[in-house]
Amino acid sequence: MNLDIVIFGGGAAGLWLLDELTRRGSNAVLLEANALGTGQTVAAQGIIHGGLKYTLQGLLTNSAISIREMPAIWRECLDGQREPNLSAVRRRSDECYLWRTDSLSSRLGMLGAKMGLRVAPQTVSVNDRPEILRGCPGTVALLPEQVISTVSLIEVLAARNRERLLKVDPARVEFDCGSPGEITSIRIGDDIAFQPRAVVFTAGAGNSALRRSVGLTGEVMQRRPLHMVLLRGRRLPMFQGHCVDGAKTRVTITSELDSLGQTVWQVGGQIAEDGVAWDERTLLTRARDELRGVLPNIDLSSVEWSTYRVDRAEGIVPGGKRPESVQIRRDGNCLTAWPTKLALVPQLVTEIVGHVFNVPGRHSSSQHGQVENLPHDWPRPSVALPPWESVERWIADSRLSETTPIKTLPRAA
Repeated sequence: MNLDIVIFGGGAAGLWLLDELTRRGSNAVLLEANALGTGQTVAAQGIIHGGLKYTLQGLLTNSAISIREMPAIWRECLDGQREPNLSAVRRRSDECYLWRTDSLSSRLGMLGAKMGLRVAPQTVSVNDRPEILRGCPGTVALLPEQVISTVSLIEVLAARNRERLLKVDPARVEFDCGSPGEITSIRIGDDIAFQPRAVVFTAGAGNSALRRSVGLTGEVMQRRPLHMVLLRGRRLPMFQGHCVDGAKTRVTITSELDSLGQTVWQVGGQIAEDGVAWDERTLLTRARDELRGVLPNIDLSSVEWSTYRVDRAEGIVPGGKRPESVQIRRDGNCLTAWPTKLALVPQLVTEIVGHVFNVPGRHSSSQHGQVENLPHDWPRPSVALPPWESVERWIADSRLSETTPIKTLPRAA
């Protein structure tokens, strides 16, 4: 089968790209080795950042400039006013709270967050604060950054192009290359071979192995790990927000209901970066202290705790620093892409489309095989579970301070 584009990796970037190419009339398919969204997408907190965290030093950084237009694009898609139509995606909230600790550096950080943004914080009066923020001594603001369910995003994007999604066994995927990165054909089993005009790797951490499979041996990817914290409990309020202290985001909290109707919090920010070096008990103990410090009114006595680790896979940057924008590497007719942040997926897709339509074609797929020729009984990938539905154990709050081995609670307890 002659195709325009073959995409590897069914996260937000790959699925959004597939949708864009399909709407442009391209014959494209997406290949996924696991469940859709596995890795970074379903592990993400789902905040459509508008650049706030990159201005905390009081400067309008390149990272802030890259991302500040994204919330408007996402909002139009989520409202059904722009393609892809994401109006069916479940929104956790249309805004986040932003609050600071009562320190000089935190005050400066709150000022810096107002610079040059399309979505600037609006101060919330003491009487209008949610109960959980009533005891905070510093400023509280409301920031129009939407928070979405990343699982719901994957479900909606996948449903739009279900017939173009194929689940593949990596051990049975074979590439024929004329030279490193110049892919002439892809075999995914005994009966199917694609001859693509271009190939795009959007597989996150999987991009490294894919590049080696097509003869590209130079390492162009870096990993920046996180050790995220989870809480669950029926008395936890639904809450989305950032606590800033100077140039750092101390904690970022997002919440959603789990399959049992309990509220689950994902906690990221500086605590998740520091936690990479800690074991589970150390991270949870420190996270509990940190949450009590930034949310004086919080009651954690009845919650259960867990953690998960995830790598942020990105194009390599000198010194391992955070990339300032999306990254695309072109080798032959092969493109390797990383969005850097969920919010930057629309920008990444726009830039990839510009690249793939400039790849010289050996044929026009419109005159040859169509995606309708794919076997209807070929397995299609499912959607990955969110982290709180797949972690192996939960720890009661009362057990965190004990020195005895932590007892594992049932996953669905």
